[in-house]
Amino acid sequence: MYLCKRIMEFKVIHIEETDSTNRWLKTYGDESNLCVVADYQTAGKGCGSNSWESERGKNLTFSILIHPTDIPASEQFRITEMVSVALCETIGMEASIKWPNDIYVGERKICGILIENRLQGSEMKDSIIGIGLNVNQQTFVSDAPNPVSIKQLTGCDTNREILLNDFLHTFNEVSTRKNNASTYRKRLFRLGQKAAFADKTGRFEGTIVDVEPDGHLLIRDEAGLVRRYAFKEVQFLINK
Repeated sequence: MYLCKRIMEFKVIHIEETDSTNRWLKTYGDESNLCVVADYQTAGKGCGSNSWESERGKNLTFSILIHPTDIPASEQFRITEMVSVALCETIGMEASIKWPNDIYVGERKICGILIENRLQGSEMKDSIIGIGLNVNQQTFVSDAPNPVSIKQLTGCDTNREILLNDFLHTFNEVSTRKNNASTYRKRLFRLGQKAAFADKTGRFEGTIVDVEPDGHLLIRDEAGLVRRYAFKEVQFLINK
């Protein structure tokens, strides 16, 4: 059973439960600007093999389907930039972007994003963007090292429907901007700060200096060497 309505350009479908909103859109999504939001996901996924903990009816777990016809496949990282910036502006509270697309407040993770771009030759066929935003949950029981919710930060409940509306409006506006790459980089978690990282060679100290247009992260180590990383090639060592 589901409810359907329209917000801005988005058709929003509300369902009680599914294994994954991304997978739901892969199965049933047949139009652009489609959003499916679930009260509960039985198999919510983060990036790679990570799972996403979310108490039933407490948070925002949703996915949107878009057809970004103006973005070539070679520039698909622009989608990551748009979504991350829109979420930071929706959340407020000096939210930052832990490369490539986790949203943090301080040293704690408030939101995760799973983007699945489907390509057709050199063009984008479509993009399914899954978002898990911690809203009203107060206790986290998984082994995730540093989760936080809006309620834990503010002490107040947040209306999830209004928050979703705010995000869709913001995303719609952000998608028309020309400076998302610059805004994304300015909001980078630990930008310009000496911090601890780990890669296949071990732990090292370094400073984030930039993100390339294709999404590679650049970190300058203590020897002055700029190291270049693709997704999953470097780990941020987070203070717990």
